[in-house]
Amino acid sequence: MIGWLIIACEIGFWIFVLLGLVTRYIFKKKKLGGIFLICTPIVDIILLIATVVDLKNGAIASTVHGVAAIYIGVSIAFGHRMIKWADEQFSYRLANGVKPEKKKKYGKEYAKQERDGWFRHFLSWLVGGTILAGIILFIDNPDQTAALLRTLQLWSVVLVIDFVISFSYTIFPKKAHTN
Repeated sequence: MIGWLIIACEIGFWIFVLLGLVTRYIFKKKKLGGIFLICTPIVDIILLIATVVDLKNGAIASTVHGVAAIYIGVSIAFGHRMIKWADEQFSYRLANGVKPEKKKKYGKEYAKQERDGWFRHFLSWLVGGTILAGIILFIDNPDQTAALLRTLQLWSVVLVIDFVISFSYTIFPKKAHTN
């Protein structure tokens, strides 16, 4: 059930984003479009409540329950950036807005982008990890929540690997291709 809810929440997130942008740029209703965009966190709240209720009702935690916490962390850390990207694209393509800047692919700017991405990943890990730890403590049954702890451990390893890769560009900057 939770797996399907995660999929539904991801779809719901993008529906709110599209409703907001279409309302803002096609129907020229900026305030209403903004309201739709502000509603995207509601999706996260629904997912969090459903996950906790499912576990409190005796479900054995699975990796899918852990993914729900990861989804919420990523949504909080990266959601605004994703919405901003979509807003820039809509503005440029549908409202004669400014052409969005392309991301740098080498040099110091690229290294900074990579570091910024890692800091967002770290924020998502803090949020999702806090949710995972909170659920583990709330349920208070290690046998029932073992998968959540394993999910947090694996995510921690991924975070460290991402750190090494992201910060390696600071030490060894990516060079421009020369032809």
